[in-house]
Amino acid sequence: MNAGYPEKTCAIERLVRHPILVAAALAGSKTQQRRDGLYAYPGEVFTLEGVEFEITSVERRPLAEMTDAEAKAEGYADLAAYREFIVSMHPNMTWSGEGYVWVHCFKRRTPAE
Repeated sequence: MNAGYPEKTCAIERLVRHPILVAAALAGSKTQQRRDGLYAYPGEVFTLEGVEFEITSVERRPLAEMTDAEAKAEGYADLAAYREFIVSMHPNMTWSGEGYVWVHCFKRRTPAE
């Protein structure tokens, strides 16, 4: 366990998995990933297609507070596009925005890091 955080619910390697989202991270348009569980702690590193990314922050936030700017940081055009994609990925899900999610922020590491 990392100071101030609960135990992880899933491995960091599973944080960004969908090919569209991997491509967005590699292109630099995706710098956040929301998950219902904790997948990583700040300072941890994960790799996508040979490129390293570092978790810069993690916080628990209500999904209802998500903004268009945050949807863009997730790799989507806007919040409506994010909602549509998420609902399409999870059968029988409806968007209520009432739940809390873990927001994992990350950056691409430079070779010197």
